[in-house]
Amino acid sequence: MAQGIREVKRRIKSVKNTRQITKAMKMVSTAKLRRAQDQAQAARPYAQKVQEVVASIAAGSTGFKHPMLQTRPVKKTGYIVITSDRGLAGGYNGNIIRKVLQAANEKHKSKDEYAIFVIGRKGRDFFVKRNYPVIEEVVGMPENPSFSDIKQIAYTAVKLYAEEQIDELYLCYNEFESAISQVPQVKRLLPLQSIESDSQASTVNYDYEPSAEEVLAVLLPKYAETLIYSAVLDAKASEHGARMTSMGNATDNASDIIDRLTLFYNRARQAAITQEISEIVAGANSQV
Repeated sequence: MAQGIREVKRRIKSVKNTRQITKAMKMVSTAKLRRAQDQAQAARPYAQKVQEVVASIAAGSTGFKHPMLQTRPVKKTGYIVITSDRGLAGGYNGNIIRKVLQAANEKHKSKDEYAIFVIGRKGRDFFVKRNYPVIEEVVGMPENPSFSDIKQIAYTAVKLYAEEQIDELYLCYNEFESAISQVPQVKRLLPLQSIESDSQASTVNYDYEPSAEEVLAVLLPKYAETLIYSAVLDAKASEHGARMTSMGNATDNASDIIDRLTLFYNRARQAAITQEISEIVAGANSQV
């Protein structure tokens, strides 16, 4: 009995140590979430301005045709999948990977019909281990990613589309709604479905040269790359929100386990004391 009580006591101490770790990780993720939200909000004005300029120039250019605006027969599809480098984030990575696999299985008959551009070690390890067609990868993303961190993979994906090596491009990431809600999304990035701006922005006239076609030829790839970067920032906020929620749940579960073990420990200790008292009383009575 004494040995069993000591084991329970060690288990309680172990769970308390784990609770301290998960509680600290929750606090860290909460602070990182605030910074990630601020960074995502700070990047939106740039994306909106690029959209405004592109929409204004495209509206004033009649008969202009660009591969990024035209739908063509789909022979090969590209998927940009954004995951995290670390785990302990609940279903953050699993949800988006399942969403991508579901979309790929519904649209394609074989792996030769699509290509994957993956951001994040968890996604890279999953797809590479199972021999999926990963043609570009980025791992080791910083906590506050800059455009330079994903510039190469974004440029490669857009370039392959412009060269017609892939015929459509999808952006797959967890869209941030709140700290407790991240929604897996598979959105078509290319061809661009709409570059319309709001009514106020559309009234702005820009002077540009040499021509609308040449300006759009430069701006449209930049606009697509900006959308990819915005999705990365959104996914980063979702990651921190998912980890904060996961660590909060782990802390609560640890507290429940400690309460149950403490109750069991107290009952076992009380039973052991009662047994010892009974043995002492029985020994005293036997000597009377």
